[in-house]
Amino acid sequence: MLLAIDVGNTNIVLGLYDGIGDDARLVRDWRMRTDARMTADELALTMRGLLGEHADKVTGISTLSTVPAVLRELRVMLGRYYSSVPRVLVEPGVRTGVPLLVDNPKEVGGDRVVNTLAAHHLHSTTCVVVDFGTSTNIDVISAKGEFLGGVFAPGIEISVDALAARAAQLRKVELVRPRSVIGKNTVECLQSGIVYGFAGQVDGLVRRIVAELKQTDSGPVTVIATGGLAPLVVAESATIEHHVPDLTLLGLRLVFERNTR
Repeated sequence: MLLAIDVGNTNIVLGLYDGIGDDARLVRDWRMRTDARMTADELALTMRGLLGEHADKVTGISTLSTVPAVLRELRVMLGRYYSSVPRVLVEPGVRTGVPLLVDNPKEVGGDRVVNTLAAHHLHSTTCVVVDFGTSTNIDVISAKGEFLGGVFAPGIEISVDALAARAAQLRKVELVRPRSVIGKNTVECLQSGIVYGFAGQVDGLVRRIVAELKQTDSGPVTVIATGGLAPLVVAESATIEHHVPDLTLLGLRLVFERNTR
């Protein structure tokens, strides 16, 4: 079984795949909180606890980290606890097959690269991937699978945290859809601004991106949502066509297969 590990700024997502190629299926996935102070031993212990009965069935590992402090401990953990297991860490030099058509390819995070690979694997069209994480990342992929660039915007949770911290009478609220756009109390007003406001932001950016792509005769464009907070916005968005929660895990599986065959 292949263990895919996606270390993000807020959460670490684990996915366990059984099989290879087109026959591979995602057996289970887990989500744990990212802690930059976590040691290699703590990381291994927590992961083993989540894997449970599957812990001794891992025959390969594919991973990435956008958090430098955790990346260091992740390397130690892989060497200490999984030294005999084939493993791929997404970093410069790893074969992804994704051309990075940007000013400085070294700036492109591993998560954006594997999302590009996964989106191109799923769809043969030009793609726009909206990743709802710590930040809201919108990445653009050509029909040839090239990474063309994208957009960064403040993420939903950090925006809510900033608002609660700076406004004396406002507070953090449950991130759910309110009963109406026009809020009847403080909580609903905040929820409306969060849910419909971020949906409008994404739709506005995606429409501008699609309009710009049409100038280059890009053909049809597929818009995909992923990330932990995507379910909050997907239903309210007019431009998102597909919700693929395991897009990054799929990309990690594809990278592993490219580098171990």
